[in-house]
Amino acid sequence: MPALAITAYTATTALGRGRAAQAAALRERRSGLRRNDFGRDPLPTWIGRVEGLEDAPLPPEMAQWECRNNRLAWLALQPDGLLDAVAAARTRHGAERVAVVIGTSTASIGATEEGYTRLETGADGVPRFPADLARMIVHTPHSPGDFVRAATGLRGPCVTVATACSSSAKVFAQAARLLNAGIVDAALVGGVDTLCGSVLFGFNALGLVSAAPCRAFDRDRDGLSLGEAGGFALLERAAPGAHGLQLRGYGESSDAHHMSSPHPDGLGASLAMRDALARAGIDAAEVGYLNLHGTSTPANDTIEARAVAAMFPDTLHASSTKGWTGHTLGAAGIVESVFALLALEHGLLPGILHSSAYDAACGPQIRFDNAEDATIRYAMNNSFGFGGNNSALVFGRA
Repeated sequence: MPALAITAYTATTALGRGRAAQAAALRERRSGLRRNDFGRDPLPTWIGRVEGLEDAPLPPEMAQWECRNNRLAWLALQPDGLLDAVAAARTRHGAERVAVVIGTSTASIGATEEGYTRLETGADGVPRFPADLARMIVHTPHSPGDFVRAATGLRGPCVTVATACSSSAKVFAQAARLLNAGIVDAALVGGVDTLCGSVLFGFNALGLVSAAPCRAFDRDRDGLSLGEAGGFALLERAAPGAHGLQLRGYGESSDAHHMSSPHPDGLGASLAMRDALARAGIDAAEVGYLNLHGTSTPANDTIEARAVAAMFPDTLHASSTKGWTGHTLGAAGIVESVFALLALEHGLLPGILHSSAYDAACGPQIRFDNAEDATIRYAMNNSFGFGGNNSALVFGRA
């Protein structure tokens, strides 16, 4: 596929706001996880919570979108000059020629939970949401896409992708198709997901949540830590001979094996990774860093590591960064793409936090320690979701 230039990118997580905050925490091996203090009856687990979100309401002119998820989207749009870059793209191409493609898992379902918790009974005896939550736009999965479109003034195609934990990786593929088909000249992609009761208690009901900070690929791993985050990237066609960061390839697959378990042979993961490498036109040995999906659940990590070991040489540096941010679900794809881009830009290859005992079932590509000053040309990011929604992305430095 033709390379696409990444002309701006950013992320906001439990580590802080913007790329510098992410890079500093990765370098210092400082986790953003904390004991769960979310909600009225917190589960005994650890979470990646964005500091100050409760004290950052949307500007008054955006009040109709007010909710925790759209607050985080707004915060995440601010750092690293992203809005200036979007405004420049809007001027350069026209607002109708710039798409918005946003990934999420649960969107603003936290506001819907609150609406049901505070149901009121009207004079007609019919239960209804309280007046301050009777806003349909915050009770739909498309809420974050609609909000970002309005916040940026873009008027091209606007799509919200909700494929569980691969959502904001698949946005890169959707944007590439829109650009390569000539429908738009630029695309703002990203993802945002926030903590809520449905996520915390839902994953706990599936037996996937650890009582301790997650230990991806550790022999004794026993589940994940949940988090919240938002991030964005601006994609445009790369000019011939241009230098900088690029999206070089994407791969998508659906193994349709089970609602919540991956194919036991890693079929979906392998198909997505192979497709991304083929589209980028590179060999697996050329990838210098692979950010794994690495949820820290016993089955997922084993299957992903097996698929990686079958495809990549032992020299690959592969890691999960969920020990820093928690599993941010629909935002994981963009956050971990930002980490892959930081690896390309700064030569900082993160290892895995909290893990100390290697699992013999996982290959030598799994690294617990950071590597710094590494010169790499290609980095990859894996994101796999419930229902067999898999995505792999290849980024490059031209």
